Amino acid sequence: MQSGLYVALSAQVALERRLNTVANNVANLGTGGYRAEEVKFETILSEAGAGTVAFVSSGETFISRRSGQITKTDSPLDVAIQGDAWLAISTPSGTVYTKDGRMKMNEAGALQTMDGHPVLDMGGTPIVLNPTAGPPSVGKDGMISQDNNQVGSLGLFRIASQSRLTRFGNSGVIPNTPAQAVQDFTTIGVQQGYVEGANVNPVLEMTKMITISRTFDSAASTISETESSMLSAIRALGPSA
Repeated sequence: MQSGLYVALSAQVALERRLNTVANNVANLGTGGYRAEEVKFETILSEAGAGTVAFVSSGETFISRRSGQITKTDSPLDVAIQGDAWLAISTPSGTVYTKDGRMKMNEAGALQTMDGHPVLDMGGTPIVLNPTAGPPSVGKDGMISQDNNQVGSLGLFRIASQSRLTRFGNSGVIPNTPAQAVQDFTTIGVQQGYVEGANVNPVLEMTKMITISRTFDSAASTISETESSMLSAIRALGPSA
């Protein structure tokens, strides 16, 4: 059996999936709080006579949790999260967690994301401010004050490292295990007047794209060479006229 043909084909399938994630990451370079997609690959061993043939799996996509770049905006309704924590928002799909700290306040004083989703406190309740009391002040622990009065608190939540994340929109995630409210703000906190951008390295992503393209071409060459050797073998072993 020409196992090289199938190995090369499996590699092309995996490379296509990886290329799709790179393209998605590049498209979201300017998306606030966006978490990059990565692909985890593994090999599948297939018995072939006395030896083994290693095929490439199509790969498993996962969401990277590394931090993005922090940018100063000086807006009182912008916050960046320091440390391993997420903001919680209410959506039609349930509670979603995000690193996008860009917020707005509607006419009723409800604190919302830029897409209009309510921002939640530690207890999972939407935060409502006083729309006539001026810009809020947000402390490191997420406590919100207006006119020197505490009026609410941003909920910060930790997601277990082993949790699988499902993407919601551009910058939200839904874990498959419950997130836990942060109680200790020693290493975790909020920076008011800053936002966290996408955790995508554009130079690295472009390097990946070039590498993927070259590897795909190499796999295509392997397939072409294997097909040629098969045709030659058929001609040589076929019945003579």
